[in-house]
Amino acid sequence: MKKGILYLIVGLILLSISGCTSAKEYVLFNETNITKLQAKKSITTIDKTIFEYKIQPHDRISITMYNHPELGTSTVQSQREDTRGVLVNARGYLRLPLIKSIHVAGLTQTSAQKKIEKAFSKYLEDAEVYLEVLNKRAYILGEVKNVGEMELFNEKLSLLQILAKAGGFTDYANRKSIVIMKNRGNKIKTQTVDLTNANSIASANIMIYPNDIIYVPPTSLKPFNTEVSQYTPIFGLASSILNPIVNLKYLSNN
Repeated sequence: MKKGILYLIVGLILLSISGCTSAKEYVLFNETNITKLQAKKSITTIDKTIFEYKIQPHDRISITMYNHPELGTSTVQSQREDTRGVLVNARGYLRLPLIKSIHVAGLTQTSAQKKIEKAFSKYLEDAEVYLEVLNKRAYILGEVKNVGEMELFNEKLSLLQILAKAGGFTDYANRKSIVIMKNRGNKIKTQTVDLTNANSIASANIMIYPNDIIYVPPTSLKPFNTEVSQYTPIFGLASSILNPIVNLKYLSNN
């Protein structure tokens, strides 16, 4: 009987250990040797592909009219922060003073700016417009400390910068299988990134653009611990079973 209980305890302990994540999996870039004092210096080329966001229906647009501030949503003189702008409707149109409706969906910010300037030039001699999309954001979900929206003030950020803004990983984060979903028109492209292998430095510098989604999945340890937490913690259970046996053995020997 005692042997059976002891085997049960050992089995439970081994099961818990087998579900544990290895220490290496908690360390980013661990297969690159960059954390070693004698590591060789290396140069990683960062992707410098030119990207310019295209306006979409339901975006909010900030308009600054340098010579006619009353016609814009933001003014240079007052340096007022524009947090709402004007909405691009479901059909891709903006409503603006004088020119009324103008279609901007599918245009880059630069192209939309020029189109609006041209439209205003029919009524104004010195129409000079600055345009900016206010709601450029990426999204991060899963095993990070702060999930949710990440504002992209510079239009893009690297994966590592996004993870830093999210407060880093939780203890249960699977650093070997980070999923990036890139929204490109009517298509979603997916990419799985391993931030522990030899290519992880380059992977960490993958650029994240507006409307991209990052998902950090959990390791196998999380569902195991979640299941165990519904009952008595495993080592507490082992202790509660083992203590009476130890006490009985001690009393029988005395």
